Amino acid sequence: MTATAITSTERKLGAGTKLLYALGATATSLKARALSTFLLIFYNQVVGLPPKYVGLILMVAIVVDAVVDPLVGQISDNFKSRWGRRHPFMIAAALPYPLAFFLLWNPPTDWSDPMLLGWLAVLLIGVRILDTFFELPHQALAPELAYEYDSRTRLMALRHFFTVIGGLGMQVMAYRVFLKENPDGSGGVLARDGYFLYSLVGALIIFTTMVISTLGTLNQVPYLRQAPARKVKLKVMAREVIQTLSNRAFLVITGAAMFISIAVGVRNGLELYIGLYFWNLTQPQLATLATVSVTGGFIGTALAPIVASKLGKKIGLITVFGTAVLVHVTPVSLRLLGLAPANGTPELLMLIYGEEIINSTLAAATGVILASIVADVVEDAEVKTGRRSEGLLLSATALVRKIVSSGGPFIATMVLTLVAFPIGAERTEVAPEVLHSLGMAYVPTILGLYGVAIAALFMFNITRQKHEENLRTLREAAALAENVSTTDEPEGPVPPVPAPTRRG
Repeated sequence: MTATAITSTERKLGAGTKLLYALGATATSLKARALSTFLLIFYNQVVGLPPKYVGLILMVAIVVDAVVDPLVGQISDNFKSRWGRRHPFMIAAALPYPLAFFLLWNPPTDWSDPMLLGWLAVLLIGVRILDTFFELPHQALAPELAYEYDSRTRLMALRHFFTVIGGLGMQVMAYRVFLKENPDGSGGVLARDGYFLYSLVGALIIFTTMVISTLGTLNQVPYLRQAPARKVKLKVMAREVIQTLSNRAFLVITGAAMFISIAVGVRNGLELYIGLYFWNLTQPQLATLATVSVTGGFIGTALAPIVASKLGKKIGLITVFGTAVLVHVTPVSLRLLGLAPANGTPELLMLIYGEEIINSTLAAATGVILASIVADVVEDAEVKTGRRSEGLLLSATALVRKIVSSGGPFIATMVLTLVAFPIGAERTEVAPEVLHSLGMAYVPTILGLYGVAIAALFMFNITRQKHEENLRTLREAAALAENVSTTDEPEGPVPPVPAPTRRG
């Protein structure tokens, strides 16, 4: 069944399909959290490689991944197969992706530093590219599965639910099970032994959730847009790409995503350094902190659709995002001002846990609403260009975000280098002046980067009313296309035909 044949039909997306689709977010979030939280400290403190070289490889890997993104996006937008435009790419990544993830955490023990750096580079680039083959087409399905303004946010909230489980949930398991610190002080995130089981279980979860989500959404292929039946020259395609990416809403979101990505890269790269050394937290306390973060993530996932519905996506996003940033920098700022409780005291733990529950709640709501806003750009661009380009839009956003975000981990490693952070240091062995310098670099960097992103969001121009107007325009075009398709020889080009509108 083609999209043209069912443009007048409204179908309700079943709860089972929503659940199976959202499950796919587990794989990417597990990978993303593993790389952002543990990879730098693993290759620096556990394997023993200099941070500046590890940071350089992290940056190069992200740039290479970013270059691949628009290629996958443009190809998947125009890919023809019995399984639709997106699913073949998701299937192709199902086996090599988890295998590369497992090998990344298990480098040889007797290799030299240059050989280990090569191992890291090859496998990290491989993991990122294979993740693009799954995650980009998977994200591109969302705008077609949910068209309506609020139902789209609810679908993104469900997807974020599994993002929390895959990312933060696996991080909790890492602290409490795989990388657990023993009573005698052995083990933990600074010991190599636990990373084998951690990476094995992570690879199995990635494989299982990818396969289930891909196969579980195959039945939606007949109701999704098919690739256009045309041959386009490279020059024409380039002109169409420029036209699509000139959309104002897209440029605003991309600009905001750039600065968010850099800030997240810095934050994630220094997260364990702040926890282990700045706050001198024990591994059980880090585990509790991650558990609190999971709780906040679930609360924020439920909160996001309410905020977006009551305030609108733009104002709701700015509100929760801005509050989250201020809450996040509060504990470190208090320590720099000499107002925070001493390390090891119950009062300090209450401060840190309180910040985490509030920040993780607001951060989760931010992620859900931001994803829903990005999806709304798809119809706005289609109205202006006559082409459905989810893959191109999402990949172009990812291209800019990843290229820019490559500076995040690099900045984090440069901070460690500039403050002369020691390699292989115990929690209590780092000099106070080094920790103070770390905090002094952290707070203004985070505030500055997030602040620019928030300022950019004020220029976003797609409201509920404009989105509904876009949908009406596309329905009218679809109805006209159906009428034209009943003639034998249409005299002019056939108007663009969107997929059938679904409720909730």
